[in-house]
Formats: sequence, structure tokens, C-alpha cells
Amino acid sequence: MPEKIRVGVLFGGRSAEHEVSVTSARSVLESIDRDKYDVTMIGIDRDGKWLAASDATRLLALGRVEEGDLDTTPVALDYAGRRELVTLDGKGKGKGEAGTQLDVIFPILHGPFGEDGTVQGLLELAGVAYVGAGVLGSAVGMDKDMARRVLRAEGVPQVEYASVLRSRWRAEPELVRHELERDLGYPMFVKPANLGSSVGITKAHNSTDFDLGMDEAARYDRKLVVEADVGDCREVEVAVLGYENPEMSVVGEVVPANEFYDYSAKYMDDDSELHIPARIRAETAEKVRQMARTVFLAVEASGLSRVDFFVSRDEEEHIYLNEINTMPGFTPISMYPKLWAASGIDYGQLIDRLIQLALERHKDRQDTTTDRGAV
Repeated sequence: MPEKIRVGVLFGGRSAEHEVSVTSARSVLESIDRDKYDVTMIGIDRDGKWLAASDATRLLALGRVEEGDLDTTPVALDYAGRRELVTLDGKGKGKGEAGTQLDVIFPILHGPFGEDGTVQGLLELAGVAYVGAGVLGSAVGMDKDMARRVLRAEGVPQVEYASVLRSRWRAEPELVRHELERDLGYPMFVKPANLGSSVGITKAHNSTDFDLGMDEAARYDRKLVVEADVGDCREVEVAVLGYENPEMSVVGEVVPANEFYDYSAKYMDDDSELHIPARIRAETAEKVRQMARTVFLAVEASGLSRVDFFVSRDEEEHIYLNEINTMPGFTPISMYPKLWAASGIDYGQLIDRLIQLALERHKDRQDTTTDRGAV
């Protein structure tokens, strides 16, 4: 029997999407093939502590990661090359005990301090393979403003928008409101630039809504993105899987029960409708799929991403980018696994592919030397 691959699953994290991450991790633990993989579940609490649980199933059932909830041990990654978890004492110092060896880490972390390049940088320094985009792809994909700037250069059509720093909004709210009312008009969507799962997003129909929405988004980020409403459009999504030559799933369509596909609709209720495949013409669907590939490669994503678009309901079916998500939700009702299931890849196979892609990308990076040789 071939030796099992040792996988560490990171979940929780210092983000407003903490609970979503825990739910995603629970689904992965239930579906991963234990005949192929030795799995170590590593929770990250809201203070950033890494905790290995003696009973990961019970910890995941709590829906959160908090030190002291169950029998947990503080851990950290060892220095580059060892690919080992080090057990820590109560003061954050290594106890010198033999740690758990890891071949690959699956960071199922959403939002800041997990999906934005920070954890990816740590994993690069530790010299361990990991699932998903690297530092650059994660950072660009997380920041809605920077992603739009990159993708505008690629010619990807997108919704009109503006970015505003929280400090400016708080210093001169009336001027900011006037500029955006003039440039974008109502209704507008107000979003934190660096957050997913529709956390902190509101739709503003008037100045009162706008002020409340800006204040809400400013709770979550120092940079805010305000987008014009695209009008009567379908919301469609494509799952992308791969590295330098990615595959695209069938196109799916979301019909929100509310004004937009918010946090509750994504993770807490079943009122929204999902149509797989999307109810658009075949040629439009293929354009959407190819545009998703362009977006994935342009931001240097890897492993997995979900790319979201708007498609106008008129005869022309115009396509507009909504956003890319470089670590989409992995919950049982999440679109990413559903789109691949409809495309012939089930949940367990998807996990296999992602782990192999992580190892492939890591090997590719190891081919790059850091030694200039003799001079």
C-alpha cells in the first residue's frame, strides 16, 4: 500500500468569516479519503492561535475555534524544510516534543488573515505545499479594488465602481457621498474591499442607506468599494480548477431570495434558487467560462477559484465581472463543489485534485533556485 499523504487542514481564523471556514472544514473532514490521507485538523482562534484538537470532530461541531473549548494543544509550524508542527507551551515557546509531519496544508480560511496572502506567505517561508493561490494571487484576489485594476488591464468588462478609504469617508462624508451620487447614482452597492461571503455588503437606494452602508462596511476594512447597480441581470458563477492550464465548470446561476446574494442566503437558508446550468445561451455560457479562465490566470490564482459574473437579461446578454474568490466556500450548500459535481467531479475527487495540484505547484516552485552560485 502506498504511503499516505499527510494533510493539515487549517480552519477558523481571524476573520468575520470564521464560522464559514469551520463549516467548510467540517465538510472536508467528512469527505476526505482516509485510506489516502493522514489528516491533522488545526484550528485558528480569533486571536490567531493555532490549536490542534485531540477530537477534531467535536471541535468542528462547536462551529467556532476557541482555546479551552475542548482538549486543544497550541502548535506552530517549524522552520523551512522541516514541514513539522511544533507543540508550544503556555508562553508560546517550543517544548521540543516531536511534532506532526505534514506534506501539504489545506488552508480553508476565508477573508483577511487567511485568504489574503498572509497565511500563504507563512506557508511559503515554512517550505510546505499548500492548496490554493500563492501570496500574490491571494492578495490581489482578496482586494476587490486591486483585482479590478488588474482585470481592467486585461480588458475584462466590469461594473463601474469607486474605492474610498475609511479615513476619507469619516473626514468628509458629505463630499464623498456627493461624488458617488454624481458618478454612480442610486442604487449602489457598498462593500468592504477585503472580505467575502457578502459580509458587510449593503444596497443603498438613497443617502440614508448610503451613509449606513458606508459605516457598516467601514467596520470591516480600511478601504471601501462602491459599485453601480447593473440593473436587471442574472448572477452566474464558474468554478475554476487547476494551475497553469485550468479547467472550468459548467456555469451556474443564483437567484437570490433577497435583493442580492447575501451572507444568510449563502450559508443559512435555502430560499435562494440555484440553476445548474445557468439559463443563458450556450455561446454566452462559453464566453463566461473563457472569461473566468482569463480572470484566474490574470490574478495568478492556483488550485481553485470561483469567478462570479452578471449577465444582462436582454437579447445581447452582456457580461460583467462581479468578483473572483480564491478560496470559495466548501460547505455542503456552496456553489463551488456543486458546480464541479454537475461537471462530473464529486466532492472527494475534488479534494484529491486540489491536494495533487498543491504538490505540483510546490514542486514547480522548488525548481527555482535561490543560490547565485560562485561569483
